[in-house]
Amino acid sequence: MRLHVLHETTYDYAPLVKTAQHMAHLRPRDGAGQRLLRHALHVTPEPAQRSEATDAYGNWRCFFGLQSTHEQLRVVADSLVETCARPLPEHAMPWEQARERLRYHRAAEYDPATQFLYASPYVPRDAAFDAYARADFTPGRPLLEAARALTARIHAEFAYVSQATDASTPALEALELRQGVCQDFAHVMLGCLRSLGLPARYVSGYLLTEPPPGQARLVGSDASHAWVSVYLPSRQGPGCWVDLDPTNDQPAGEDYVVLAIGRDYSDVSPIRGVIHGGAHHTLRVGVTVTPVAADAAAGLATIAAPTEGRTP
Repeated sequence: MRLHVLHETTYDYAPLVKTAQHMAHLRPRDGAGQRLLRHALHVTPEPAQRSEATDAYGNWRCFFGLQSTHEQLRVVADSLVETCARPLPEHAMPWEQARERLRYHRAAEYDPATQFLYASPYVPRDAAFDAYARADFTPGRPLLEAARALTARIHAEFAYVSQATDASTPALEALELRQGVCQDFAHVMLGCLRSLGLPARYVSGYLLTEPPPGQARLVGSDASHAWVSVYLPSRQGPGCWVDLDPTNDQPAGEDYVVLAIGRDYSDVSPIRGVIHGGAHHTLRVGVTVTPVAADAAAGLATIAAPTEGRTP
């Protein structure tokens, strides 16, 4: 599936902003079930400084600085991504055995997935998460089966209420409220898995805005979305990551676009920054994800290539 993603963010300030520095995670990842065909990031007003680099998790991020006064900041990310189906693997390893394989043992080979075992700014390791998860992580149950059961239970027991939380709401508070948005559902699931000693990553991205005929519209389209990536260790060789969406109770498929991965939202927020001035502001965000025919996608990629600028 080829998907055209248009993500527009507008800040209106009062009074004027004198100077500003921002960091944006708005370029989709390339690899692991998707291929980035085109990406352009348009910033108005024109930044005085701009650079791109990858972070510790392999996400592309763009830094830009504004040195002139402005009453509005408009950032438009325009991307074309080719995705593919991601069938779930066969994985029958009990979750306790998976946890044991990831414990520290002297002279054991380091597994990079273990960096996602620990507490993060929004997601502590807490007994409350452990207690909630135990209903699904029963003794001897396969890890993937238990993780899918936890995904389904969060979907069933938590209400999607957009005003119940905000971007800074801690995962423990969302667990107590039993409501929130996709970010909260992902944070709660991360807390449950990590508190059991299982690595899990926060994934930010997008959903297809209009589903194929006959399929229900998913919660989280028309906006940035978030879900969880669960690590499945292997008895031989490296393990694999499986993406599960507790907001919609399903694995992430070809109608999902991965933007960035991290420990939690604090690592991958779409735009964050520091401004001088602008004591009051309003924020408007619009996201549209639409399918594109193969011939049209090829034309878009060819036309856009010369204007991508800093895109390597």
